[in-house]
Amino acid sequence: MSISIPAPAGYRRIGEGRYREVVGLGYHELCEGVVIEHRPGRTITEADNVVMTTLGGNDAPIHTDAQYSTLTAWGRPLVCSSITLHIVGAMTVRSTSGLTLANLGFDEVRFTHPVFVGDTLYAETEIIGRRLSHSRPDTGIVTSRTRGHNQDGTAVVTFTRSFFVPIDADAVRERTNY
Repeated sequence: MSISIPAPAGYRRIGEGRYREVVGLGYHELCEGVVIEHRPGRTITEADNVVMTTLGGNDAPIHTDAQYSTLTAWGRPLVCSSITLHIVGAMTVRSTSGLTLANLGFDEVRFTHPVFVGDTLYAETEIIGRRLSHSRPDTGIVTSRTRGHNQDGTAVVTFTRSFFVPIDADAVRERTNY
């Protein structure tokens, strides 16, 4: 005897007693005004700052020289702003644009508070616009506004992002085994 139970939230049933995590939302799920709180948070480590700053080629002493940084207003190294943008942006992908065909752009990027090693970042995204694509009939363009904040709730970065999403997310999931 088989038991059929509904899929738990965040999963879809793909077989008897078998579920797959849902990655990305489709056009019809990303309506204007929807706000998504992204979890888990992400604590910034010394390794994040050193590796990502080095990979990006940013050797400004405020990010890389602890002695120099002790003599600044901050008293310690700042995490490079591009790292903050990357980590907060990446936090949003699983739910908002996990099925995207293309990221179209970032606008209005603002770094509103310094980030330090040991800070834990969280993100929330509001869908602020969407429209059907003129050039890709099976795709919509979604515009979102993301706010990254630290463990104290202080905003550290905000940005607007536009990206393609499929109109029929389930068809894409079936075709791609997602």
